[in-house]
Amino acid sequence: MHPEHLVRDHTVYACVMGSRAFGLATEGSDTDRRGVFLAPTPLFWRFEKPPTHVEGPAEEQFSWELERFCELALRADPNILECLHSPLVEHADDTGRELLALRGAFLSRRVHETFTRYAYGQRRRLEADVRAHGAPRWKHAVHLLRLLASARDVLRTGTLTIDVGEERETLLAVKRGEVAWSEVRARMTRLEREAGEAARSSPLPAEPDRRRVEDFLVRTRRASALRAG
Repeated sequence: MHPEHLVRDHTVYACVMGSRAFGLATEGSDTDRRGVFLAPTPLFWRFEKPPTHVEGPAEEQFSWELERFCELALRADPNILECLHSPLVEHADDTGRELLALRGAFLSRRVHETFTRYAYGQRRRLEADVRAHGAPRWKHAVHLLRLLASARDVLRTGTLTIDVGEERETLLAVKRGEVAWSEVRARMTRLEREAGEAARSSPLPAEPDRRRVEDFLVRTRRASALRAG
């Protein structure tokens, strides 16, 4: 089966991500689409396995096979967890709705490590840009501020919210280069510290509910096999 057919015919969940989901869209912003497809179980019985992800077929579209998506979500991958919490859901069948109902099973205090590790790498790149060019790539600085705030808030509350809400204008000012790098850097340092403090008393469990997610995956695979006869 061609990869684009897997996306076209077997998508269980699809959403909009990027600036539109974050509440940071402006005129001319791209529409980034992300999705999850369920490869029919009989495809796994062959030597050549289905792809773990597919880019396209539309522009700015990327999809993961369900098992790979769940695997990454259990590792607290920031991009995957945020995809599960997009406010802009375009499609969800019965399997997709069950996946959304499992959002809490993927969340754990691991988000502190994965979100801040990703942020550390991004911050190093921004500082390299400042040394080389006198200024960071402001769009990337906004993304880092937003990510650190999400990490802090999910650790504080146990709920992941990706729309920036009232912070929209503040972050757009950073994107336009209207805020000094020294101030932006100080905000990053403060958010990192607050995330660390939140992690120590977070209502989130230490580990995700792997057994619950695996039960969902096994049932879904079995149902797919039965449909195939």
